[in-house]
Amino acid sequence: MKIKSVLLSVSVVAFMQQAIAQDTIKYVGKTLSNVDYHHGQLTPAVGTHNIQTFRANREFPELAGGHGFTYNHQPFLAYWNNTYYQQFLSNPVGEHVAEGKTLLQTSKDGYSWSNPIELFPPYLVPEGFTKPDRTDKAGKDLYAIMHQRMGFYSAKNGKLLTIGYYGVALDAKDDPNDGNGIGRVVREIKKDGTFGPIYFIRFNSSFNQKLAKYPFYTKSKDKGFVQACNELMAQPLMMQQWVEEADRNDPLVPFKRPVKAFAYYHLNDGRVVGLWKHALTSISKDNGESWEYSPLRAPGFVNSNAKIWGQKTSDGRFATVYNPSEFRWPLAVSTSNDGLAYTDLLLVNGEITTMRYGGNYKSYGPQYVRGILEGNGVVPDKNMWLTYSMNKEDMWVAKVPVPVKSTVSGVVNDDFAQNPNQAYNSWNIYSPLWASAKVEGNALVLRDKDPYDYAKADRVIEASKKAKIEFTVTPQQNDNGSLQIEFVNDMGLAASRIIFDNDGIIKNKAGYRNASLSKYEAGQTYHFVFTVDVTTRSYQVAINGADKGTKLFFQPVSNISKVSFRTGDVRRFPDADTPTDQDFDVKNPGVAVKEAVYRISSLKAERLK
Repeated sequence: MKIKSVLLSVSVVAFMQQAIAQDTIKYVGKTLSNVDYHHGQLTPAVGTHNIQTFRANREFPELAGGHGFTYNHQPFLAYWNNTYYQQFLSNPVGEHVAEGKTLLQTSKDGYSWSNPIELFPPYLVPEGFTKPDRTDKAGKDLYAIMHQRMGFYSAKNGKLLTIGYYGVALDAKDDPNDGNGIGRVVREIKKDGTFGPIYFIRFNSSFNQKLAKYPFYTKSKDKGFVQACNELMAQPLMMQQWVEEADRNDPLVPFKRPVKAFAYYHLNDGRVVGLWKHALTSISKDNGESWEYSPLRAPGFVNSNAKIWGQKTSDGRFATVYNPSEFRWPLAVSTSNDGLAYTDLLLVNGEITTMRYGGNYKSYGPQYVRGILEGNGVVPDKNMWLTYSMNKEDMWVAKVPVPVKSTVSGVVNDDFAQNPNQAYNSWNIYSPLWASAKVEGNALVLRDKDPYDYAKADRVIEASKKAKIEFTVTPQQNDNGSLQIEFVNDMGLAASRIIFDNDGIIKNKAGYRNASLSKYEAGQTYHFVFTVDVTTRSYQVAINGADKGTKLFFQPVSNISKVSFRTGDVRRFPDADTPTDQDFDVKNPGVAVKEAVYRISSLKAERLK
């Protein structure tokens, strides 16, 4: 055992020396994520908006655009024809359990999304199909599994292609991306919102092409479509995304080591940074035809078996987005001036909604993040747009403002009657479909009818030891729902909590207990004024001009840098010890509850000396 331990240590040292010697991306910052918190104790990227686009619903599929499948995962994003396009996979219950299909949603602004449309329907595997080294065969009712690592390609002739892959899983533990499936399909997305026919663009050698349900792309009479397909397959960086599902000796794929979930971006000098799962990385000088070294773990990056995304941002800097832990939470962004040395780690999404439906290989958290690949569109607002799945169940997008920043200086004075859009874009938003956080008229409105999620709106303010904070809230009811307002430090730790409770009483958290401050009425407006002092661990509070006295923090903090509004209780499940593969559904996951509504019309905060 001692000899093995020494050899292992030597191997680790050699690996690290190789990593240091290579010109590779690396994380040189000091911030690390704490997996005991869903937010990782990370400071948020200011102004990030997380918007749910699809909420799975098995009991009432009509509330999910007619799609009742509850395993939804692996999204991709493009911007084309003044439209956002989001593609994702869908299975009935769990991963690698048929039948599989691919869905598409669209949006004009990134906030309001269409119901999903079926892009690639379920595909029946020919009876008797099998794989090398296996004795079991497909029965007459086995469907393929969609599994793709590339969603879109915008061709030079103006055509937008969308791509899928029909793999085969002969059982729940089989891999549909082992190179022994059916093949890759393609179709055109047209500017009028219609779609071209489905074609195969590449078959696996394990499949008898004579049994194909769809024709080969060269059979198309649309010369522009064929040209776009040929252009796609002539690009090594595009083909590298196909490696997992392709034949293991496919000549189209330049680098055949079966590393997973390829993403890339170009440095200013023209070189390409390649990224794979586990934060593996390498550099290419010839646009992906070859790589300088076998992919190695990027020094300093913490990432497990989940996707990592990288891109050049509109301000000329670079960003990587990933789960900086051995789990799939939180979702964070790291930035770099040169695309190689990454210096910070900021929060994109630190929420984990309840997994409502159990299923095979369903992991908790916001995961499998992807942005808009080079060539697949430039968004008009110049911000960074991302897509990811939550719990492999629901679909989300995130808008991260560029330049990416973590602090706010000076007085905050948000008046939604005067400057609603400017104010809204300064807040960090978590907005599920059934618990939205958005501007309505002259207020930021939090609505909540989701029994398993909440709306959340955070305003980052100048970090202060002493501050005056004012805000105005109008609850639309006093007999259901809950609005919890917290003063939070830059690590996400709350010092205090004010609650509009469902018994008609405004309360403050006083240690274990919630103490009464005042009664409240539906439709009445309440203006709060706080003087907060972290040195005395206390705050003074007045409501509508009435002094409510001095209250103690329930937790000491070193500063106050955020005001948080949330329509539900703090969540601490799952944690690092929660068993994976949830095998149960929660009670009534597809049924809404009575809606609670809260209007925030203004917030002002200033640091005091």
